[in-house]
Amino acid sequence: MTTHPAGDPASAIAPTGTIANTPPAAGEPAASPPPSKALLPGILINALALFATYGGLIAVLLPSQLYLLDPEHKAENLTIVQTISFVFTLFAQPIVGALSDRTRSRFGRRAPWMVSGAVIGALFLFGLGAMNTVFWIAIFWVVIQVSLNAVQGPLTAITPDRFRRDRRGAASAMFGIGTQVGMTLGVMLAGALGSSIGIGYSVFGIIVVIATVLFVLLNRDWSSKDAAVEPWSWARFFAGFWIDPRKHPDFFWAFTARFLLILGYFVVTAFQLYILTDYIKMSLGEAQGAVVTLTLLSLAPTLAAIIVSGWWSDKAGRRKVFIYAASVVMVVALAFPLFMPDLTGMIVMSVLNGIGFGLYMACDAALMTEVLPSQEAAAKDLGILNVATNIPQALSSVIALAIISAFGGYASLFVFGMVFVVLAALALIPIKSVR
Repeated sequence: MTTHPAGDPASAIAPTGTIANTPPAAGEPAASPPPSKALLPGILINALALFATYGGLIAVLLPSQLYLLDPEHKAENLTIVQTISFVFTLFAQPIVGALSDRTRSRFGRRAPWMVSGAVIGALFLFGLGAMNTVFWIAIFWVVIQVSLNAVQGPLTAITPDRFRRDRRGAASAMFGIGTQVGMTLGVMLAGALGSSIGIGYSVFGIIVVIATVLFVLLNRDWSSKDAAVEPWSWARFFAGFWIDPRKHPDFFWAFTARFLLILGYFVVTAFQLYILTDYIKMSLGEAQGAVVTLTLLSLAPTLAAIIVSGWWSDKAGRRKVFIYAASVVMVVALAFPLFMPDLTGMIVMSVLNGIGFGLYMACDAALMTEVLPSQEAAAKDLGILNVATNIPQALSSVIALAIISAFGGYASLFVFGMVFVVLAALALIPIKSVR
């Protein structure tokens, strides 16, 4: 991690880990203020709104819209839409992150991107429900995903911007709690609005705009209008997205570990609605209700795991051991539907998976901030790490469809998930700078 000379007021994080207390002078590098009392709850609420939108759209509304459009080809159409989205959103977060690092405005570096992303995403959500072809659903979905990434990327940079290293576990826990509570509430809300898909999309659009605007207003950044900025260079801009694994091996292994775990996790969850309809043999209405039930049942154990592990990892100064524990729990969870191919098996999997993913969420985000090559490019580098989330999520439906076709059913998805969670844990072993 790059450090700055002691006493440099422009550095967000000095070598001692202290946060700058005064705005940078004109011509100095951009910086953000130390955390206020409103910042932790602000991260919680904004993450909750953002991931409620992700959860409701991905788990219920989009697959339901495609199911009603063409029940026979629902899985293929979902794969098409998500694959097209993947092509266009692959580098959305690192590009937005890099641009936000360079943004100079009186509202700071992150706020302009977060607000514009929320507004554009909401406008297209208002229209998505009226689309009645796979082509136009895909177009609207791409714009929505890019816009929401423009909110999420700068939001993740708030943690290294404003928190000392020894406080990042708490900040990551807030983000993790917001993620899990948001996903749960989003799925519940989407399930309640499953028969009115257009209204559901619009409600989520309004939620994400309100939450983002309130976050920006209540957690104002220092102005970056007069801050120093390097001359623009397209060559340097694109070169910045290559981080040499030989120079920054910990960053490389953190990227690899997240990629593998997210792929293992989302290959199962991407087709959860269709697992319930085709593997558990439920009707669409029953499956929509079951998705809500499963998500709700996983909430309490997930929150407990996030709160305990976030606090404990800060106190112990350790991250990796909690992620190893999370991996074990998730492997056990994914085994249950293989031996209990009914709703009970899915319930047990959801509860245990909640514990495992909660342990993972609280500590992985903190670990990521500790392997960044450069503090000045935190948003860009975190965006690159978030590619390790975006790629497997986007590829999950393609891979899931291929696995189902090759191995003759949904059971093979659980085996795939178990294998990749184990591989993800193994990828953490070479990381040296984080315990």
